[in-house]
Amino acid sequence: MLLKRDLGGALTIGLGIATVAAKSVHGLTCYCEHQCPGGQTNGTCVTSRYSQCFSSVREEINDETGEYEATVSYGCLAAGEQGFLQCKGGNSLSGLAIQCCNSDMCNKDLKPMYIPHSTTTVPPKVHNNSVPYIAFLLSLVICLLVSAIIIGWIYLRYRRKEKNRLYALTSTESYISGTSNLLQTLIGHSSGSGSGIPLLVQRTIAKQIRIERQIGEGRFGKVCLANWRGEHVAVKVFTTINDQSWLRETEIYQTVLLRHENILGFIAADLKVSAGGAQMMLITEYHKRGSLYDFLKENTIDTTQLVVMARSIASGLAHLHEPINGTHGKPCIAHRDIKSRNILVKTNGECCIADFALAVRYDSRRNEIDIAPNLRVGTRRYMAPEVVNDTIDVTSFSSFKSADMYSASLVFWELCRRSRQSWPVGGSPMLQADEYMLPYANLVGSDPSVEDMRVVLIIQGARPDIPIRWKCDNRLRVISEIIQFCWHQNPNVRLAALRVMKTLRKLEDSETLENGIHHV
Repeated sequence: MLLKRDLGGALTIGLGIATVAAKSVHGLTCYCEHQCPGGQTNGTCVTSRYSQCFSSVREEINDETGEYEATVSYGCLAAGEQGFLQCKGGNSLSGLAIQCCNSDMCNKDLKPMYIPHSTTTVPPKVHNNSVPYIAFLLSLVICLLVSAIIIGWIYLRYRRKEKNRLYALTSTESYISGTSNLLQTLIGHSSGSGSGIPLLVQRTIAKQIRIERQIGEGRFGKVCLANWRGEHVAVKVFTTINDQSWLRETEIYQTVLLRHENILGFIAADLKVSAGGAQMMLITEYHKRGSLYDFLKENTIDTTQLVVMARSIASGLAHLHEPINGTHGKPCIAHRDIKSRNILVKTNGECCIADFALAVRYDSRRNEIDIAPNLRVGTRRYMAPEVVNDTIDVTSFSSFKSADMYSASLVFWELCRRSRQSWPVGGSPMLQADEYMLPYANLVGSDPSVEDMRVVLIIQGARPDIPIRWKCDNRLRVISEIIQFCWHQNPNVRLAALRVMKTLRKLEDSETLENGIHHV
């Protein structure tokens, strides 16, 4: 009985294997969905030999609801070990299950059991935003620091401005409360650097100026006589097209340690803006004798006055040309427009130099030449040959000083022509002086061009005539020799202003001593 039972069981298993083998030869027909060949949505598929049908469940996240949803797929397993492993190992993962079978369409009714996820809500994504926050905090701190620095700087400037304002008001009141020569006190006052009175005091004065009448006119604008607290001052009013001249002249006048008895006394500079336009004013001392040009046209001088005037002009030039060394020293300055119209006659008989619109400065410590950005050129009649011929070395400051000395020699020549001198006429000596004449007036017109001056100076090599009578007077002879050295064609031969000043001072002192001896 037992043998028969075992034989019957073996027969049954053998038939089953034979049946599977027979089906495996031709493959199984399986239901497919989501896993169909050819991209079909659902249908059937045929497995390869020794493969099976499957049904699988996978939990996937729904992006709209944020929850896990089960997706069931049907299809044919791959042949070989890979399919077998998928069928046996898929159930060990959370949210995933697979079940296999080995008969036609057997997988359509399979419902694999799976372990669902612990929650249906997707855990929130944690973003590391610490870097932007740190950057924001750093930016905020930097902005606060910069703001604090700016506020501190503005506050310090305000404090300094307020201090200067109070000082200026105090200074102005102290000047006004004085009873003796207020204007001379202002002109001689220094803000501490030797560059003149404080800016706020200048503006206070400029607002209190009362213009009386016009006394002169030039290319820059006009000169007016004005009144300030009962004292006369000169106001130079620049036209708007000459703003660079006003800026340059103001800058030069406020140069440290520029003040000198033979430099026109600067009082204030101000810019007034009104409906009629801008008014650029330069307020200086007023000298009622006017310019040297106007004075010589109407007056003659004796040889003593000649020496005083020539020496004072040379003294002013020497002060400009020579530096004053020190922590706050004065730079070298060349005038570049020396002529009789730019020299004023003081009541004491001396002269002072004015009009610094074309001046050039030289900083010896940095070896830099500061030339004004001004399109205006000097007066052509008084230009040195190298300036007319455009061969001046603009990189060498000594070239500008030599050009000044050439122009000064022509002014000295004008002085000598109007000097009275004892000269025998008809057997009896009498005082004589030549008629006033501009340099080269016999060779060029009233407004010569650069080309006219080039013909006279370069091609003809001409110079103004020196009368024989000048050699008969010691003072005229010495000054005429200085003139001939200073208008030499070669700039290197021309005398320096300091040397001319010393020579004329020596001549002045010797004549004074001689007059004193004769008087005794």
